[in-house]
Amino acid sequence: HQLKDVQQVASTHYAFAALRGNGSVVSWGHPDFGGDSFAVEDQLKNVQQLEATHCAFTAILSDGSRVSWGVHETDGSSEVQDRLRNAQEVKATRSAHA
Repeated sequence: HQLKDVQQVASTHYAFAALRGNGSVVSWGHPDFGGDSFAVEDQLKNVQQLEATHCAFTAILSDGSRVSWGVHETDGSSEVQDRLRNAQEVKATRSAHA
């Protein structure tokens, strides 16, 4: 079963993501709202924290990088992600992660 050793659960309007003790993430629900993390699955390793807006998830990894999936209404450009590489924490509003 994929929902063993769950450390944190985050939700969008129509999807959920669970952070497991081994640093992996399981997501389910409506694909347009982050319920399908297949496109970033290989990047979701060593996750330390999850945050969610109403339509997307962001995972902060142990190396300080972040991975987002779902509907992105904010700038997910590599320039922005580079500036946030050493972020210690991620917080979310209804439509943005910071």
